[in-house]
Amino acid sequence: MSAAQAIETAVTSLGLELVEVEHLPRGLLRVTIDHADGAPVTVEDCERVTRQLQYVFEVENVDYGRLEVSSPGLDRPLRKPEDFVRFAGLEIDVVLRAPFQGRKKYRGVLLARGEDDAQGRFSMALSPPEVDGKRKPGAAKKKVKAAEPLAAGLALGEDTVSVMNFSLAEVRDVRLVPVVDFGSGRK
Repeated sequence: MSAAQAIETAVTSLGLELVEVEHLPRGLLRVTIDHADGAPVTVEDCERVTRQLQYVFEVENVDYGRLEVSSPGLDRPLRKPEDFVRFAGLEIDVVLRAPFQGRKKYRGVLLARGEDDAQGRFSMALSPPEVDGKRKPGAAKKKVKAAEPLAAGLALGEDTVSVMNFSLAEVRDVRLVPVVDFGSGRK
């Protein structure tokens, strides 16, 4: 059994989801976990996975210097096709491997897959172009519901929404856009 398979088996046996495994310099092995039901990852979850992986690594004779187990954070990476289904309707940042229309970085809303969508292809409703790379002060973001059927060139109010299709092979990185709400009850 490879180290990656051993890690995935250990994490899933504890009822958690393996998001990512990174082998970093100086022997650091970073394991990112999440709850499939959307519950937040706790320190206790990280401790359980750490202890379990230490036992597994001893049995499987996996060489590592340090082990770090953490939650995916607010800007959770999307790596597997299941992630794109689970997080449909949320805003994402996409970095392409090769430029498309002169750019590699795009932001938009991940769209739910349609029945006639090609296997392994995903779509996002691109955010309206920003002036000089910045949004105008006070300009609100357009919200797009995941269930809304969108097509290229569909007009929503004043802005035209463009849809970009991509596959996992075409992207270098896809992450959720962090949403931080400090509450509206501040005085």
